[in-house]
Amino acid sequence: MAPTHHRTRTAALGLVGALALTGCSAVGGGTDAGEGTGGGTVTLVTHESFGLSEGILEQFEQETGLTVEIVQQADSGALVNQLVLTKDAPLGDLVYGVDNTFASRALDEGVVVPAEVTAPAAQDAAAYAVPGDDGALTAIDVGDVCMNVDLTWFDEQGLEPPETFEDLTAPQYADLTVVPDPVTSSPGLAFVLATIGEFGENGWLDYWADLRDNGLQVADGWSEAYYTDFSGGGGEGPRPVVLSYASSPPFTVPEGGDEPTTAALLGTCFRQVEYAGVLAGADNPEGAAQLLDFLLSDEVQADIPTSMYMYPVSSSVELPEDWASWAPLAEEPLEVAPADVAEHREAWLDDWSATVVG
Repeated sequence: MAPTHHRTRTAALGLVGALALTGCSAVGGGTDAGEGTGGGTVTLVTHESFGLSEGILEQFEQETGLTVEIVQQADSGALVNQLVLTKDAPLGDLVYGVDNTFASRALDEGVVVPAEVTAPAAQDAAAYAVPGDDGALTAIDVGDVCMNVDLTWFDEQGLEPPETFEDLTAPQYADLTVVPDPVTSSPGLAFVLATIGEFGENGWLDYWADLRDNGLQVADGWSEAYYTDFSGGGGEGPRPVVLSYASSPPFTVPEGGDEPTTAALLGTCFRQVEYAGVLAGADNPEGAAQLLDFLLSDEVQADIPTSMYMYPVSSSVELPEDWASWAPLAEEPLEVAPADVAEHREAWLDDWSATVVG
């Protein structure tokens, strides 16, 4: 959720520990990454956009003696659905990519178990803890889901780009916007929540009806929306307005240029948090714990901005210089109470589908 851009993103791994199946069935018991289990395989279940910069995952394998296998699902929504469907025979040992729009479902279904995280960045991650969670999900990165516009396209058309939610429903912007399907896409669901935060429960569906009537296109997922349908995503698609991230623009700076060709509309943002957790019933919970802790290591956290195009949760990581200018987080992202998301998510998605898809 950029060149091989955040939802062709990469994620990382790790917690150091052993399985202590005591009263709370928590995974933990801190050891250093180099004090691994001595070999074996740990399977990471993640979304289709997972990836890490070359050499980082290999470093984890060398230090621990573990071999990492990756099982990829589609977007975060589809990922959580699969975790629920397979919870009696889990797909792997560790999951990365459950975000705050679907986290409550993963917790309610018991697909992840508490883990003791020992990395220094665990204190920073705690600031993003899911309310009511007892340590089953650990925050790894954050980012703002916002509408993005192709500045080059609008300049060539002699048209001022939209700036607000309401602008997207204006006649001059008809047939210009594409968003991923919120039923299976976590960025798509984040934008639904942004509209609920902006227009309230009595007005958000009317807003989506206006978008629909103004020629909204719904793509299967973020990758299709950004790389295929968006005119500024490298695929030369027909639509110059797309749902993406506040961190997307820096990755559209052309070679030899010093400014991006796209911009994020920071007044339309919803803050997304991505989590990792040890899967209940994992074959290798000890390896999963080590991999979880590694996700919060300095190596991985420092790699997140350039490989995952998200903000690391670690406060000690130095961000790329151009992020201050071209990838700032929204000062006032739109919010919906986590309890409301948990209670109403499925009904909201049903209402969205009935209104937009029919």
